[in-house]
Amino acid sequence: MVSRLTVKGQITIPKPLRESLGLEPGQELEFEEREGALIVRRRAPVDPLRRLVGLVTERVDVDAYLEETRGPRWQADLDGGEG
Repeated sequence: MVSRLTVKGQITIPKPLRESLGLEPGQELEFEEREGALIVRRRAPVDPLRRLVGLVTERVDVDAYLEETRGPRWQADLDGGEG
């Protein structure tokens, strides 16, 4: 199969290839040059939680944080008491 490069540097992936590979509009692809050949592959989806790894660099006392941000009344409501 052959595709032509446009003046904007775009190519059309032939429909049979898109269908057989399950490629959909908006999907990200990776390009790699290897020994004079162009390698194109689907970009592996990034786990949203993996993006957060390393953002928190210190330990946090969650109970203290919640009391600080929500106030003692919130904890009293959770405990079933009055605040």
